[in-house]
Amino acid sequence: MKQQLENLARELETELKSNILSWWMEHTPDHKNGGFVGQVNLHNRIMKGAPKGSILNARILWTFSAAFDMFGNEEYLEHASRAYEYILDHFLDPVHGGVFWEIDHTGCVLNPKNQIYALAFMIYAMTEYFLATQEKHALETAKGLFELIEKNSFDSQRNGYMEAFGRDWKPIDDLRLSDKDLNASKTMNTHLHILEAYTNLYRAWNCAETENALENIIRLFIERFVDPHSNHLQLFFDDDWNLKSDLISYGHDIECSWLLSEAAELLGNKELTSTVNEISVNIAMQSFTGLDKDHGLMYEYFPSEDRIDTDKHWWPQAEAMVGFLNAYQLSREDIFARKALDSWEFIKKYMIDHREGEWFLKVNREGLPYPADEKAGFWKCPYHNGRACMEIIKRTSKRFFQLP
Repeated sequence: MKQQLENLARELETELKSNILSWWMEHTPDHKNGGFVGQVNLHNRIMKGAPKGSILNARILWTFSAAFDMFGNEEYLEHASRAYEYILDHFLDPVHGGVFWEIDHTGCVLNPKNQIYALAFMIYAMTEYFLATQEKHALETAKGLFELIEKNSFDSQRNGYMEAFGRDWKPIDDLRLSDKDLNASKTMNTHLHILEAYTNLYRAWNCAETENALENIIRLFIERFVDPHSNHLQLFFDDDWNLKSDLISYGHDIECSWLLSEAAELLGNKELTSTVNEISVNIAMQSFTGLDKDHGLMYEYFPSEDRIDTDKHWWPQAEAMVGFLNAYQLSREDIFARKALDSWEFIKKYMIDHREGEWFLKVNREGLPYPADEKAGFWKCPYHNGRACMEIIKRTSKRFFQLP
């Protein structure tokens, strides 16, 4: 098994360098307006005039910063720095603080709302850029965004983080990340990416304030988001933590399983880590229920309708590789390692576009992509698949982790 996983890591390093990062470097820099283009279609055609999203730009910054930190390739640093400078110039609000949700292709603001999800991703990206380059202004930017979240979004009475605000930090009616989401004031998805961001911030800025915030959000997952009966995540809540949906997101389940474990281990609280690791393994085991016969991880399950969205999106497949490998390292049960290997076989067969590069956004149950989908866009990014490659390389390297 160790040899198979080391072979997996070698294949993923090739995939990362020769297909994922190379594709983004070739097809997405915006040579006319700066930064990166807002959308590229399935056939690598840049969609002129497409708006630019804060999420995509933060994820590009994180990915190329992490890649430079791992491999030392100056081209990766050039693209990370390109993203960093563009974000500073166009996405950070110089008047009220916070992050513009969306700008047009020339850099003018289209939607200035402060979606806490976006602030979290900027913290994640800025801290990664700092860790890779020691650029102090990146860390100071991340600290400032952390303080804005804690000041404006944290619910000091009922705990947790509120979802979104206007540019001036006043309440707004529509809190949704996207049209498909419920209009809920507290969501698992935003908390998951605050967890991710605060974990990275704690690596870069180890102080009592970040430690307390990180421990609190870990405990929120234990107490609020992870259903101890089903070992699935609960997704949408109101202000008072009343559950508003029974929807199950298989991709978020498996992604959370390893991000939660990573955060607890970083804090170093042995009792908390032990509790979290048990939960993480249980979530990973329950995620088997979302795997199709072809080993692809299906998208969502609607219990009240007994209906499954059987599409396979690119990001749950990437997260499945890491989540199952993490469960293997925690439990030493070979079944998890086999699931990680099976996920990669599914990705190679169906998700990677072997003709035109990168990965398809999603495929149907027959393994066919949707012609109208994009290769790069507001949500389609190099972060999930790029991070999965880097994470598995780390976890199979003697420099970082020992395999069982």
